[in-house]
Amino acid sequence: MTTYIFILLVIIIVMLMIVLMRRPVVDFSPLREDNIRLRERLAERLGVLAQNALELKNISGDIANFKDILLGNKQARGMFGERQLEDIVANIMPPEMYAFQHTLTTNVRPDCIIRLPYPPGDMVIDSKFPLESYNRMQENKNDGLAKKQFELDVRKHIDAIAEKYIIPGITAESAMMFIASESVFETLHRTFPDTIDWAARKKVFIVSPATLWATLNTIRAVLSDIKIKQVAKQIKQELDTLMVDLGRLSERADNVEKHFNMAQNDVNQLKISIGKIAPRAEKIKNMEFGEQ
Repeated sequence: MTTYIFILLVIIIVMLMIVLMRRPVVDFSPLREDNIRLRERLAERLGVLAQNALELKNISGDIANFKDILLGNKQARGMFGERQLEDIVANIMPPEMYAFQHTLTTNVRPDCIIRLPYPPGDMVIDSKFPLESYNRMQENKNDGLAKKQFELDVRKHIDAIAEKYIIPGITAESAMMFIASESVFETLHRTFPDTIDWAARKKVFIVSPATLWATLNTIRAVLSDIKIKQVAKQIKQELDTLMVDLGRLSERADNVEKHFNMAQNDVNQLKISIGKIAPRAEKIKNMEFGEQ
């Protein structure tokens, strides 16, 4: 009995060995390669996310700095507005068409002058704005007094621009008030339309970075058109002068031709006279004279 059991175990072991030998060998190398590539992609994505997080942090810092500028002291806001104005103007207009901090004959010094031929004359751009009143109004939106004070301060600033920078015979009949913030510009137009009308009556145009960009591009296009017309006028004048000179040259050529024809006629007449004299001279030469 024991022998049969042993033989049976041997047979089972042999069969198991045959099965194991026939079992296919699994290659795990592709899985390892996929795992390596997956880890590389994950590391790359993590690097991108880290970079984005750093950029967001920098943007947050810039926004905080911008908020400090808008809510900080008046001098910092003024410098920010002037710098933004200078960047916009310098990027659009040619250097000879603008000037910053130029003193006028009335001893006032505007932030920027757009040089235009007279008329209309130089146009002034002022970059200052009563932002303190705006901030108080935003902080106390239900306070009608703060809203009224903001409107009064804006109108007062409009009056100051019109009085200082619109000078008959020296500057243009209008000026521009530059607001460095699009949101403030939008709030002013949406909430205070009467103030916008007040500025229009005072010939003070309120502009934001976007509208100033469009306005300056329009001015540059008009100036280019004027310059082209001036050059075309000069070319026409030169052509008219050239045509007059060509007319004179034609008259002189006709006179030369007349003189040439007269000279040719005289030469022909001279040849005829010579032709008549020559035979007679030959006859005289052949005549015999007796000696005495």
